[in-house]
Amino acid sequence: MATNVYMEALSPTMEEGRVVKWHKRDGDPVKAGETLAEVETDKAVMDLVARADGVLRQVAAAEGQTVAVGSVVAVIAAPGESVGPSVNAPPPVTSGSGKRDTGNVVTVTAPAPVAVAPLPAAAPADATRVKASPLARRIAKEAGVDLQLVTGSGPGGRVVKKDLERTPSQGAPVASAAGAAVPSPVSRVPFPERTGAAYQDVPLTQIRKTIAKRLAASLGPIPHFFLTTEVDMERASEARDALNKQLGDQGKVSFNDIIIKATAHALTKHPACNAWFQEDHIRYWREVHIGMAVAVEDGLITPVIRNADMKPLADIGREAKELAEKARSRRLQPTDYTGSTFSVSNLGMFDIDQFTAVINPPEAGIIAVGSIVQKPVVVDGQLTARRRMRITMSCDHRVIDGATGAAFLKTLKQMLENPLAMLL
Repeated sequence: MATNVYMEALSPTMEEGRVVKWHKRDGDPVKAGETLAEVETDKAVMDLVARADGVLRQVAAAEGQTVAVGSVVAVIAAPGESVGPSVNAPPPVTSGSGKRDTGNVVTVTAPAPVAVAPLPAAAPADATRVKASPLARRIAKEAGVDLQLVTGSGPGGRVVKKDLERTPSQGAPVASAAGAAVPSPVSRVPFPERTGAAYQDVPLTQIRKTIAKRLAASLGPIPHFFLTTEVDMERASEARDALNKQLGDQGKVSFNDIIIKATAHALTKHPACNAWFQEDHIRYWREVHIGMAVAVEDGLITPVIRNADMKPLADIGREAKELAEKARSRRLQPTDYTGSTFSVSNLGMFDIDQFTAVINPPEAGIIAVGSIVQKPVVVDGQLTARRRMRITMSCDHRVIDGATGAAFLKTLKQMLENPLAMLL
């Protein structure tokens, strides 16, 4: 009996998914557990796997198409089995521009297979069998680069973004359709050439849809207030230099790692800030899990460093680097980005002096970290240059009062200005 392949909820908040790449084509034999397709969720690119053995038939979602969770995207039939048609077709998914997507999205309420025209077989230049990251595949497709001609430098010869940045395409560096360089992790999708039109509508990606929903759910209902303090980072800078000299080739500790560690310790002293608002109650956490804001190609995601108060700085540094790399390659798993109790957003590397961050519900607070700059300050009656940094805390007033947030910031400031205070 034929088995329907459904668009599964591959993340806790997923409502729809975009098919990035089919690894199996119509007529290919499949085994249970094999990857059928790569699907872009609201958080990452994940694998849609086969739930039965057989032959893949009647693929109903083209690459690049957005499909609602629970929709049928293909059928796995036994060899030689005849698969009948289905007439249960729902309204197509609406794109971010408000226009209806007319792609073949088919949802059924009973376990009946779907009947649609199969996708055409891959052209010889298609890089379906080439090992490459989802980001590399997307860049290559937009730039017209055949991945079969690219030498991969990633694990197992996997083609990654940097391989494409140095790959020529028709005598020119790989570029977007507008002639711009390959997008950095914080850029949006490449823009097409000018055509004389006044504008172009670009559908929202899954992650950008989720960001829009989360911001609306945060800035609207949550009564934010903001507290700012300036921190002397001289001792933290000296401690970082000494630690990195001692670590040598074992890794490096960044200022962000130190801030995460200090924030986690400060939260153990002020559990009223390590909390979730839960409609009819407040949940005060005994564990400290820090959400670390990471800019990705088309948005922002906050992977979580769990029990950050209990981990050495070197471990936090290694874990933060690994999570950031997974976030930018869209390979985070749900356990990597759920469950944070407080968040840190750092834009200091972009030369931002000060900003306010939006609370990530149900958390009650987040700190926004600016750049470390030399400023003239008075120390012991003498004017001198010191490295200074501004921190702004966004507080949910339903959970954190002004004095409560101020006390937390005071403790965090003391720990950053005297790192030995974290040992107390």
